Amino acid sequence: MRKIAIAVALALPLSALAQGAADAAKPPLKERAANTAKKVTQKVVPKRVIKKMEEAKPISEESDVVLTPEDLAVSKRVLTGTIKCELGASVAIEASQKKEGFFVLTHGSTKYFMHPVNSRTGAIRLEDPKAEAMWLQLGNKSMLMSQKQGLRLADECQATEQAMMAEDMKKNPPKSLFEGADSDTKK
Repeated sequence: MRKIAIAVALALPLSALAQGAADAAKPPLKERAANTAKKVTQKVVPKRVIKKMEEAKPISEESDVVLTPEDLAVSKRVLTGTIKCELGASVAIEASQKKEGFFVLTHGSTKYFMHPVNSRTGAIRLEDPKAEAMWLQLGNKSMLMSQKQGLRLADECQATEQAMMAEDMKKNPPKSLFEGADSDTKK
């Protein structure tokens, strides 16, 4: 028991010496605070600045996508020009000068290089795989969606043809799916 007490008595001063040596190796508190402040104040580019820089870059009209004859047929039905959307937004769609069947879609200051994708529903669908964006054109409206964020970027967009179809749908509403098919047999 006495040997343990002696060992502890000898170890305490040695641990105190080791602690003192560690403290002596550290710079004073003010210097440590200044060094920490320097590390924190390294240049960090805000996300909004990065976004503006990315938007200012011209889009690349290079794509590995090869359009099928069905995709080219869909591209002939895409409405082009400036299309007004809800909340005062607008979308401009132009056919690409470099690649047949491709389109340049501009929303605000962001440009997308889109190609048609054949859909089973008959809806016209344009996609930009690099930006992960999709333009969906229906008979009465269109919308721009971000697949990456899962959001609609522009909604209720209507070209003149789509506005006329929307008015016609209000006057002559389509038959509900729950009403059933018309019967050809007369009693």
